[in-house]
Amino acid sequence: MENGTCKMDNYETLWNGIRMIQPEGGFRLGTDSVLLARFLTLPRRAKIADLGSGCGTLGLLLCASHPDCAVTGVEIDERAHQLAQENIAANGLQGRLSSVLGDVRAIRTLLPAGGFSCVIANPPYFPVGSGRASRDSAAARSEETLTLRELCAAAAWLLPSGGRLALVQRPERLCDVFCAMREHGLEPKRIQFVRHSADRPVCLTLIEARRGGKPGLTYLPDFCEFTSDGAETEAYRAAYHRGEQP
Repeated sequence: MENGTCKMDNYETLWNGIRMIQPEGGFRLGTDSVLLARFLTLPRRAKIADLGSGCGTLGLLLCASHPDCAVTGVEIDERAHQLAQENIAANGLQGRLSSVLGDVRAIRTLLPAGGFSCVIANPPYFPVGSGRASRDSAAARSEETLTLRELCAAAAWLLPSGGRLALVQRPERLCDVFCAMREHGLEPKRIQFVRHSADRPVCLTLIEARRGGKPGLTYLPDFCEFTSDGAETEAYRAAYHRGEQP
């Protein structure tokens, strides 16, 4: 979940003509968002809900890569929501990307049941009281406003049978993720570990679940960002569309 500010003049060019206004002093476009948008498997003309959407990062990444999808973000922070509106207008995406100001925990008052084929989320990484979140970014980094269980409950409301939820988390929270998913009828189906390099520990975990899915988990090959000598891997360059026209 991203934290916005009132500064709206810091642009980053993505790809396929999409650019993103980023919050001054807030979260930058990171590997977690880029890889999560790449990891989610989308049906044709997918309707996607982005829970804790911040300034619209995931929605912009998905719209840049999938010209037939539509994304609705839900964000509790008014400043981040305003920045998302700026990003939508700057890219002419009013027909495909939208931002709803509201609390994901009150999802039943915001969006219709079973109205989305996919849900995506880059949620807070740390439980409240873990001491891992700084004061300036507590809402974005800790589960102060949204726990994993609440996130999965919201996703279960939004998805029909067979609908997909994809999220990114730290590897030490993997058991928490699986428990929260299964508690709400979301069966983990695909998982991929992310490493800085092949000889480094896992730093991120990408997980996709299906609502009402049967047990059975597929492990994708680890995603390594860099080679042992520090060069970007081909997979990393492809994820960021390196070498392509912006």
